[in-house]
Amino acid sequence: MHKAQDYYPECPEVFLISLARTGDRKAFAEIVRRKQSSIRNLMRRCCNDYTLADDLTQQVFLKVWLGIRKLRKAAAFNGWLKRVAVSVWLQHIRKKDALGGAGEMTGNEQPQHDTTGMVLDLDRALVKLPNNVRLCVVLSYHEGTSHSEIAELTGMPLGTVKSHIRNGAHKLQELLSAYGDPAEVENA
Repeated sequence: MHKAQDYYPECPEVFLISLARTGDRKAFAEIVRRKQSSIRNLMRRCCNDYTLADDLTQQVFLKVWLGIRKLRKAAAFNGWLKRVAVSVWLQHIRKKDALGGAGEMTGNEQPQHDTTGMVLDLDRALVKLPNNVRLCVVLSYHEGTSHSEIAELTGMPLGTVKSHIRNGAHKLQELLSAYGDPAEVENA
């Protein structure tokens, strides 16, 4: 059996996307191989549940496969992929809210992989933020997305996005205050 990279070694991403838009499954498999880690990490930061993040990542790529033919420009793929991921996350939140918070995270969930103490504490602190605040903080700090892009991705007003990020950052500082000032730690 051949793998996608056997057919498309070092193939430029724009070319792979163009092929996938025509229904080329091998090109799409290579896109998934290249992009799945970043989407999975985004989902993990949003939900702090590795199994759920994997499920949501699969949903993202299923939606991408079903909709990629409608993508007008291959160069717009990365922004579109992020919008699909945010949409899948928001749909999950709405569904969970509609079920009355069934299975709501308490902030005590343990990631299933070894990680450093600070990262583990950050993940626990992120879970304590309200869903929309967490999404904005993760997109801003973890993904490097601008405030205006976050507003576009989430459909929230720009002022709300800025407020969520500011309030989320303050809450994270409060929750992670045991680490002290990073400058003081480095000088110690």
